[in-house]
Amino acid sequence: MSTVYEVVNPATEEIVRQVELADEAATNAAIERAHRAYESWRDVAPADRARLLRRFADAVDADVENLAQLEVANAGHTIGNARWEAGNVRDVLEYYAAVPERLFGRQIPVDGGVTVTYQEPLGVVGVIVPWNFPMPIAGWGFAPALAAGNTVVLKPAEVTPLTAMRLGELALEAGLPEGVLTILPGKGSVVGSRFVTHPLVRKVVFTGSTEVGKRIMAGCADQVKQVTLELGGKNSNIVFADADLAEAAANAPGGVFDNSGQDCCSRSRLLVQASVYEEFMAEFEKAVTAFRVADPADESAQMGPLITAAHRESVARYVDAGEVAFRGRAPEGPGFWFPPTVLTPGSTSTPDFTEEIFGPVVSAVPFETEEDAIRIANDTEYGLSGSIWTNDLDRALRVSRAVQAGNLSVNSHSSVRYSTPFGGFKQSGLGRELGPDAVEAFTETKTVFYATRR
Repeated sequence: MSTVYEVVNPATEEIVRQVELADEAATNAAIERAHRAYESWRDVAPADRARLLRRFADAVDADVENLAQLEVANAGHTIGNARWEAGNVRDVLEYYAAVPERLFGRQIPVDGGVTVTYQEPLGVVGVIVPWNFPMPIAGWGFAPALAAGNTVVLKPAEVTPLTAMRLGELALEAGLPEGVLTILPGKGSVVGSRFVTHPLVRKVVFTGSTEVGKRIMAGCADQVKQVTLELGGKNSNIVFADADLAEAAANAPGGVFDNSGQDCCSRSRLLVQASVYEEFMAEFEKAVTAFRVADPADESAQMGPLITAAHRESVARYVDAGEVAFRGRAPEGPGFWFPPTVLTPGSTSTPDFTEEIFGPVVSAVPFETEEDAIRIANDTEYGLSGSIWTNDLDRALRVSRAVQAGNLSVNSHSSVRYSTPFGGFKQSGLGRELGPDAVEAFTETKTVFYATRR
């Protein structure tokens, strides 16, 4: 029996829409429908599949403003960020629309004949999308999978289903056949679990917590089912004394407070060389107090609310137990607001410095030497992202090679580009999304030997 979920605007606490959640029977039916669609989708001529994906990208492009407004209301993202996120879906679709006609195998010389390899699609792919970036992460999952000839059943997060549902409508409007991309709102314990156990689902793509990712990986092992996991992060922003301190301080708030800190790439550990620590922190305080937290529909807003009241309480517990150095401001009244907050823990072993808070909170500590910075940055179970601020090229090369993370930026906080690989080390995940090679994660290599007769 299906249930209804009330989608709430986190900036106003008002109900936006009621969404019906799929039960196990509906999930089974969707997977079986996707499998039937796969049997014809995989045989669509590469040029035709590419054309359909381009039409899908065009449909998203025409709907960017509507998608952005939906994300503002559903997820509390600032309107500027939401427009970028909708545009990212369009760009990812356009990028992978080139794949069907360029998904090449190889010809390998062997004795007695010719060996040829083919990249064959897997079948039905289950994509589980988190609530923090509902639009772009959906596109990262379905675009390369569809380009490779798979069909996709996508489960958006229970609290943020609206933009994924709209993307499903746009796919149909663009001409993708029924069942090629199915959006299935529902609980992770129902829909997500069935992706793991259903034999017709041949791969699961999951973005979320490390704890849940481990359970998904263990469940998929029973069927030797492929997984791609993008999990937690506790990332460092390392500022050396030779950096442009004014630039580093001005950019640091965006590196941690963007999307209200609800970002696995958030630079929530701030490491500043001791000789410039006080100078940097004075500049950083100015930047933090100027960071504008406001109605996310306001064009000037730099940060919106947290996603739910329960999540706000979770973030507050870390702050209440920590040492607050300074804070920004946040609106009062309805909405799940939380001010940008800077903590200064007395050690690098406190919970705020070691655990993923997933809110607008950064913990700042000084370090003495380059070796100290690397040691502190690597002293975590995670390894997703991070930043290094220095004007010394040799140091930038040394430190970027030494820090154990999948995505690093030098003199920047940029983590994601659709044309480059994205993923983590250690318990931050398994596999890579985006970039030119991501599509291969949605294929199997088939090797065929053709004997030549004389």
